[in-house]
Amino acid sequence: MSRAQLPLNALRAFEASARHLSFTRAAIELCVTQAAVSHQVKGLEQRLGATLFRRLPRGLALTDEGLALLPTVRDSFDRMGEVLERFSAGRVMEVLSVGVVGTFAVGWLLPRLPAFREAHPFVDLRLFTNNNRIDIAGEGLDCAVRFGDGAWHGTQAVPLFAAPMTPLCAPAVAERLRTPEALKSEVLLRSYRADDWPDWFAAAGLTPPPIRGPVFDSSWVMVEAAMQGAGVALAPSMMFARDLEQGRLVRPFALEVGSGMYWLTWLKSRAVTPALAAFRDWLAEQV
Repeated sequence: MSRAQLPLNALRAFEASARHLSFTRAAIELCVTQAAVSHQVKGLEQRLGATLFRRLPRGLALTDEGLALLPTVRDSFDRMGEVLERFSAGRVMEVLSVGVVGTFAVGWLLPRLPAFREAHPFVDLRLFTNNNRIDIAGEGLDCAVRFGDGAWHGTQAVPLFAAPMTPLCAPAVAERLRTPEALKSEVLLRSYRADDWPDWFAAAGLTPPPIRGPVFDSSWVMVEAAMQGAGVALAPSMMFARDLEQGRLVRPFALEVGSGMYWLTWLKSRAVTPALAAFRDWLAEQV
């Protein structure tokens, strides 16, 4: 059957009737009369030479022929609806799937998202948080914000900004920390980067103590543990500015050590789409 001959109104009536198993409820959804829906379905059955519904005293039941037709019709209407919904302000919406380190997402990106959406309404942004271990291709992502040195094989990496580490703790713990030496008597919370605390102590001119505190795969969770008094975290203070301002978190010492940067990354094998270019350029403007 050629596209010009496709009975779209009849197929729509059939799909709605199959979903509701009722001509009456289908008619309400389509804003037509029950007789109009029944007439459309009857015409489709005649055109196909097959009965699609069994008419029951209370509703409808799909025949084998109706069951065979329904998945294709339903999928076609769903796909058309999805495409039409992607249009915004006269331009088709483009999905952008972004993997984001949880700490960066909460501490920096989320407060700025309304500005991005206002500036780029055509981008349908999808955020997927992670603990900095990510497979862009395997997870079907367009790009990812990562923390590290920018050396990821097969990946284009654009630097965003440095995030130096400094001790962070609850106010009650901070009262005991008169000097960096006092940290040796506290529980030092650890990330998966084993060198963070030794590097900070070295920068302070001290020999690092044995670091035996709990290990966290997320700086966000680690700092939350510190705020609850579980120990002292070493994390980028800029990502926890609100907690510092509200007094839930204290930065007892000014000393920071740089252990990496945040980067926007994407696969070199993939072309830069308009949505990715918009996100990349917007990030560059923000930093």
